[in-house]
This record gives sequence, C-alpha cells and structure tokens, in this order.
Amino acid sequence: MRAGLLLSDKRIAVVLKGYPRLSETFIAQELLALERRGLPLEIWSLRRPTDRARHPMHAAIRAPVAYLPEYLHEAPLRVLRGLAAATLRPRFATLLAQFARDLRRDPTPSRLRRLGQALVLARELPAEVTHIHVHFLHTPASVARYAAMLTGRGWSFSAHAKDIWTTPAWELTEKLRDAAWGVTCTRDGLARLDSLAPGRTGLAYHGLDLVRFPAPPPPRDPRDGSDPAAPLRLLCVGRLVAKKGHDDLIDALASLTPDLHWRLDLIGGGELRRALEARVGERGLAQRVTFRGALAQPEVVAAMRAADLFILPTKPAPGGDRDGLPNVLMEAASQALPILATAFAGTPEFITDGAHGILVPPRDPTALARALARLAADPALRRSLGEAARSRLERDFSEEAAVDLIGARLSASAGLAAPATRARRELSACAS
Repeated sequence: MRAGLLLSDKRIAVVLKGYPRLSETFIAQELLALERRGLPLEIWSLRRPTDRARHPMHAAIRAPVAYLPEYLHEAPLRVLRGLAAATLRPRFATLLAQFARDLRRDPTPSRLRRLGQALVLARELPAEVTHIHVHFLHTPASVARYAAMLTGRGWSFSAHAKDIWTTPAWELTEKLRDAAWGVTCTRDGLARLDSLAPGRTGLAYHGLDLVRFPAPPPPRDPRDGSDPAAPLRLLCVGRLVAKKGHDDLIDALASLTPDLHWRLDLIGGGELRRALEARVGERGLAQRVTFRGALAQPEVVAAMRAADLFILPTKPAPGGDRDGLPNVLMEAASQALPILATAFAGTPEFITDGAHGILVPPRDPTALARALARLAADPALRRSLGEAARSRLERDFSEEAAVDLIGARLSASAGLAAPATRARRELSACAS
C-alpha cells in the first residue's frame, strides 16, 4: 500500500458472496447506513446478481461494485495476472503454506477457486483500501482472508447464519483467531462462535431502519376465516429453501378444517419451488396458495400491509443450515402484522411467545395448525400481538446501535475518522 495516504483517501473494501441480492436486505441496509455515516466503501462481489429486481436501497448505495471471476476458467488472464503479482509479494510463501493446510483438510475445487479469487482481489484492490470487511464466514471470508494475508491488510467479518452452522469447526476457529474483529447478529450464533474462540466476536443485531418503512396501516378488518367471501389473508416471505419450513406450513394448512377460509401468498424464489408447488397440488390447496416469486421490498411491504397474519416456520435443514434472526420478522413487525413462527435459531430473541407473537416448536405441522386456527379465531389477539411486536421493534431493534458499533470499528481499523453517531448527526443538523 502507498505510504502517506491522506485520511480522506482511505477506503474500506466490503467482500460479499453476491451483490445485489433481494434476500439480503440486512446487508444493503447496513451498507447504506454506513455510507450515510460517511464511510467510504467499495463492494467486491464473488458472484454477479441473479435476481431480476432490486430493492430501492440498492439504487441509493453509491459504493462502486467490482465482480471477481465466479469461475476461474471464465477469466484466465485476470487469474494469471493475480498469480504473477502474488509471486512478487513477500507474503506469498505464507499464503501458500496456509492454502496447503486448508486444501489438505478441504480437498475440493471450491478451495482452489477461493484462492484464485483472492489472488485477483489482492492484485486489483486499490492502494487506498486500508481494510477489508467481509459478510459471511464461509467462502467469502476465505477469499478475504487470503487476500488480506497476501497484502498485509487487516480484515474483519460479519457472520450471519448458514456460514456459522455449516463451516467446519477447524476453519471457523482459525478465521476467528486471524480476523482483527467480528460481529454476528444473534446470541444463538454468538454462542457457537464463542465456543470455538471466546471473546473474538461481538453481538450486533441487524435491527431495522424504520425511516424506510411506512407507518402501520389502519387496524385490520377482524376477519376470522368464517366467511368464504372474506378469507383470512396469510403471508409467508422467505427463500424457497429447506430451512424456511414451507413444507411444514403446507402440511399444517392441509390439516385445517374445511370451514376455515384462508388464502396464502408465498413470496420468495428458490430451488424448492417446483417441489413445493407439487406438494400444494397433492394437498388440494392449489386454489388457495399463490407463489409470487421474489419481489422487491416495496411489494413485500405492500403484501404485509394487506395481510392478516405472517407465518415463518423456520427449522434446521439437512446439512446443518439454519436461519439467524430473519429480517423479514422485523419487517412484518414494522407493519404491526401479527406473527406466527417457530421457536428456533434467533427468532425467540425478538419474539417472546404470547407477548410479541406466537411461537411453536420447529418441524411440528400439527402445533403450527393449532396455533394458526387459534389466531384465525381471535382477531383481537392478532391485533394486540402485532402492536406489541411493533413496540418491541421500536424499543429494542433499531439499526442505530449495530451500525454505530460496526461503523466505529471499521473506521478505527481503516485509519479513518470516527463516524458520526445519531446524536452527533442530530447536533450538527441543529447547529446548521
């Protein structure tokens, strides 16, 4: 890196698995909030976008975006230039030794791809980048770690869900010890990371920037599912993958009594769409369930404002994948939409059963159906739970605290001036 960089020249590289992604509103929200605090960011993505739509937040983010070669054979010259440049660096032998140890324990093509992407990243990072921050501790962290090791930069991480539970313990432990610092978004995930490397990770809930959301709609109609002309409107938002529990929801709905009238909107795209559509057909629910695909956030919020009940039955997936604290729960709470979910992963850290929503055990369609029937028959309970969830969100899950923490640590690591907290920004606005 060039000596004598001015404070205003310094920048932070943020490494992501894919950008932009509709399912990662929490990352886009954080990037936008950090920019608004004055942090100079640039985004490096391991994959190009696959979603057709984008959230309005993505248009508001000003950081330049660069894409690493997802598959090394697609950009051989970039990879060869990265390798040639790496051989001239004094830390190249250290990187090769680390990579050899990793490859022995994980002899997969993916491991080689991570090295190739890291070589490209190390060569192409501008000298003005003084720190690397990465979202997710699995593949993206490997790329960031290798590039940081080669260039002598420090790196930090934000861990979330799948990366915590599916990455081998040996790899997590080494990354946790190697990083300058890190944060994760649930106590559930923090306990896992602390069990491997105590004290290396902090807790930073994603929270929600309520400025981006409208006030809750007027009180919802007291539908109870008894009138076929006014069915109960149910909503589930989440990628169509195993850990979201859509199969349990479909089975629960199929077991409800025929005199309970309802309609379900499923928002999200994913690998299980065809299987779930087939399951809906087999259960005789095709006229009641609508697959709406992946939608941008304004359309999701509009669906929440029109719904009577939000349902998210997350559970552990084969292979160990699991959710953290799904941001979509907080988005539902922003609209005072009552929530029925499972007592799993980070959800109970936001929703207390009977106070801010109803929680049932994961992988239990019978319990889910009972709770759904109870909430359908009690509009007053739904209203009180929705209002309580909204109050909980406003009181304890603002994005301010987390972004202030991450912004301060990033600034210190990158050698930047401390970003303005909310209090300092408001004071400055009043003075002007």
